[in-house]
Amino acid sequence: MKKSTKRSVIAVAAAGALTLTGLTAAQAGQNDGNNAVAGTCADDSGPSALLTIDYANGELDSGIPDLTTTHATAADASSVVTSGNDHAVAHKVTLGDPAYVSDGAPRSESATNDVHEGKFVVGDEQRYEFGVLLKDWKPFEPGDSENGDIIFQGKHAGGNQPSFYLMTKRNSIAFRSPVLGLQVSVVDDFRPHIDQWMHFRVDVSWTDDSTGYYKVSSKLPGETRYTLRKTYENVKTFHPVNPADFGYLKWGLYRPGQSLEKGDVPTRIVQHDDIRVLDLSQG
Repeated sequence: MKKSTKRSVIAVAAAGALTLTGLTAAQAGQNDGNNAVAGTCADDSGPSALLTIDYANGELDSGIPDLTTTHATAADASSVVTSGNDHAVAHKVTLGDPAYVSDGAPRSESATNDVHEGKFVVGDEQRYEFGVLLKDWKPFEPGDSENGDIIFQGKHAGGNQPSFYLMTKRNSIAFRSPVLGLQVSVVDDFRPHIDQWMHFRVDVSWTDDSTGYYKVSSKLPGETRYTLRKTYENVKTFHPVNPADFGYLKWGLYRPGQSLEKGDVPTRIVQHDDIRVLDLSQG
């Protein structure tokens, strides 16, 4: 297994250094893997962030020049919005409108593919945190299309499938590793939290053999600590089908397989904030 590339530089905004910003029930839901370990409470303490993207300066790149913003051409496909006393990024996708198509699919996303501190390689042990708000989200009702919306990805470079992603699925939020066939609900019902900030944490040991892990935690409105929802141990987490030397993060809105003809919701908007990358090997 290759050694990790050590990262010691915290991304700095153009106007100055970025500041580091800062489901209690037993796991229920689908579990397609055989290596799952039941969740327990997670500690909020941890190492300093390698990268913090908080949109505090009101810009789409959060002051990080190499941050990839949306490839969709619609003026409102990606925008910075007011969030309390601060800012967040909003991604919007309207089905049937080519201005909301990116790389051949209905999506609008930001990414760290060109940000050194936002990449991962075999041997890394990292934590990814983010806040997400489902803006004016239409809930699933019986008879609706059951296609899900991807809101955060740990993506292998080179056009590969993600190692993992989080997605809305009906009225839940699920963690999925598509190549490994793992899927589990980490928020059983998000409907009480529409238009509210939910926070997620994914810890990954990046390995090209079966010694890695995923640990998925959430902190919902009213909760003061992260709760570990699911752990998958002894899994191969770095598994690109096409050759790839690194992976990176993507967040926003990706609506695979959705269309107006299938009865999918025409327009979705999602907001993200406080995206962080931490080096767990230093913790």
